[in-house]
Amino acid sequence: MFKLWVRLIKENRLLRDTVIEDETVDTRTHKVMNAIEKACYEMDLEKPHWLDSNVRDFQLHSKCRFTKDSFIENVEFDYMEIQILEEDY
Repeated sequence: MFKLWVRLIKENRLLRDTVIEDETVDTRTHKVMNAIEKACYEMDLEKPHWLDSNVRDFQLHSKCRFTKDSFIENVEFDYMEIQILEEDY
């Protein structure tokens, strides 16, 4: 089972969160991208753009933050954080 936790944070307070589960047999990258797409659809957001710093943080820690710079539209939160909670190997 693969689980990705997506949180919207403003002024160090949790505004909204969701956990996306994926039981498909797919690559880790595809599971992450599909989970982000589902979470953004659920939260009525556009998908964030991956900056080099996001990729590096996610590869090292299985966690990263997308700041306002990662979104084209104006967002009402300080950052969106994603974190893998559970991963099948």
